[in-house]
Amino acid sequence: MFKKLLLSSLMCLAVGTAGMSADNLLEKKQADGEQQTTTEQAEPAKHRLTIGGYGEAVASRMFYSNNYKRYTSADLYKNADGFGQFDLPHVVIYLGYDFGKGWSLGTEIEFEHGGTESAVEVEEEETGEYESEVERGGEVALEQFWLQKSFSRALNLRLGHMVVPVGGTNNAHMPTEFFTVYRPEGENTIMPCTWHETGVSLWGRAGDWRYEAMFIAGLDADRFGNKGWIHDGSGSPYEFKMATAYAGALRIDNYSIKGLRLSVSGYLGNSANNTLNATGKYKGLHGTVAIGAFDFLYNDHNFIARGNFDYGHLTNSLEITTANMSTRADSPSPKTNIGESAIALGIEAGYDIFSQIAPMRDREQKFYIFGRYDYYDSMYKTVKNMTDEKMWSRQKVTAGVNYYPIPQIAIKGEYSYRILSSQYNNEPTISLGICYSGLFHI
Repeated sequence: MFKKLLLSSLMCLAVGTAGMSADNLLEKKQADGEQQTTTEQAEPAKHRLTIGGYGEAVASRMFYSNNYKRYTSADLYKNADGFGQFDLPHVVIYLGYDFGKGWSLGTEIEFEHGGTESAVEVEEEETGEYESEVERGGEVALEQFWLQKSFSRALNLRLGHMVVPVGGTNNAHMPTEFFTVYRPEGENTIMPCTWHETGVSLWGRAGDWRYEAMFIAGLDADRFGNKGWIHDGSGSPYEFKMATAYAGALRIDNYSIKGLRLSVSGYLGNSANNTLNATGKYKGLHGTVAIGAFDFLYNDHNFIARGNFDYGHLTNSLEITTANMSTRADSPSPKTNIGESAIALGIEAGYDIFSQIAPMRDREQKFYIFGRYDYYDSMYKTVKNMTDEKMWSRQKVTAGVNYYPIPQIAIKGEYSYRILSSQYNNEPTISLGICYSGLFHI
């Protein structure tokens, strides 16, 4: 009954809409009226070029095994020594330009985990083989490239490649917009993150309401899997993105209460025929992906709280699984079971203790102590005759600190404890990170 009610609500949100649009720093300035783009409000030429970006550097120590058999033979790795790693999760460069007369440009180039989007992984399955994985064609990701015509604050038309802000993390994915060292784990696992697609978008803000609607290409069912559900479905290993199937999405934000944002978002689109050489393999299948999400942000009285709830459903999951497992060994499909539904729930809260210390408060420095809880399952429900792989039902408890010497820079530290089903070993981690985000007018 819950699933039927959710899908009915999602249909009401998504059918007849165009989809979802980007929400990066450039767009936020426009949405909030900070960047003037209409004919009557055109900025002086010296302020039309905007440069900015964000970046993260992380050091982590994991107190569990990274052996590929840690789930299939958990007892053998109960007392593992653990391992450490350094990482550059995201380094992003923004470039925007206001042409005047309501026309503007936005671009974003992302260097992920050091620069390329190809990697070698050890598969967490029986064989433990090394697998070369292509997450998206090219050495770097062009995360955004769009042209926009602004008619008013309430109506903007955008065409090009844009972020799809389904859920809280895609909507607010810069490292100064969440407490944890890495992006919140639940949404970052079951959905593309940051999710970016080519399409057409309408967005605007009127009073206490803000909306985004987007028409985009559907996801690629070849890329769905057990660990991340549809996470890899937005990427393409080719030099182009298949667009045989299409999708729509919608996001609505409300700011009626001071310091509080309440948001709903949704996505609806087919995936089964949106892949190369789909004829025959997915004959008669739709592979419809439906996602409904709620997220909120409260930021007032030196206290920040954020939360999200996401539920997704995939039709024809058994047939898509069967088709993917029959593909050639050199295909980009992970060839694993795919859940019929996935779920992610997360909530975090932090308090700025420097707000009570006058010298620190006068210097505009902040020091948040925070806690976070996540529950997510990429195989929350499976169809009959498919094994429910319990290792993908995960909880995570995190506690840590964020120090802001200036508003654009944060130094983060945390201890996290990932809780798995009883037959597996839990996964504690300590992480330290430094990050920045900002925009600069020229």
